[in-house]
Amino acid sequence: MKLQKNDRLLFIGDSITDCGRTHPVGEGSSGLGHGYVAQVYAILRSIYPELMLRVQNVGNSGNTVRDLKQHWQQDVLDLNPDWLTIMIGINDVWRQFDHPLADSQVFLEEYETTLRELVASVRPNLKGLVLMTPYYLEANPEDPMRATMDIYGDAVRRVASEYDALFVDTQAAFAPLWDHFYTSVLTHDRVHPDATGHMVLSKAFLDAIGFEWTRNTKS
Repeated sequence: MKLQKNDRLLFIGDSITDCGRTHPVGEGSSGLGHGYVAQVYAILRSIYPELMLRVQNVGNSGNTVRDLKQHWQQDVLDLNPDWLTIMIGINDVWRQFDHPLADSQVFLEEYETTLRELVASVRPNLKGLVLMTPYYLEANPEDPMRATMDIYGDAVRRVASEYDALFVDTQAAFAPLWDHFYTSVLTHDRVHPDATGHMVLSKAFLDAIGFEWTRNTKS
């Protein structure tokens, strides 16, 4: 497992990462929300209690990569994490479809350039970096929004390769489910998943960091 004792792991992204973090439900939620970030934290703490890992969520609903750039200093650089996970791009693509005439579109060139700029600013100070692709919960790769999302995912792959980051293809992680479920079973809008969908994201992330699923399970 790539994380080490006392590592601080920071997640940043859009509503999928945010997932209600500013409105914690119940005690002990620690502002992690109720999505994949909270799931990852719970699983890590239950299987690797001795590592005393610290997890923080600074995702913001509705954010694009342009928004990340605007608050990058306070949300990332000032927090000085050991590990950083970025999953951004859904809104960059989505706004091109649900608000096609808006002047605030984030097209591919700006998306990739900005993501590369943000990664370059923080990578030298990190023990590790995880880049997760945006996704669209649609089985048909020829669907226009799904096809565009895949193009943005390819940009994430390029940046990950350039900066020695762990790469998580979230679209590929969801693919096996479509042999058994129609997409509406997991999501009401093909973007925001239910708990099962968040667990798919959690597992994809944990696999990338070398999580040992059978650790401490043998008597």
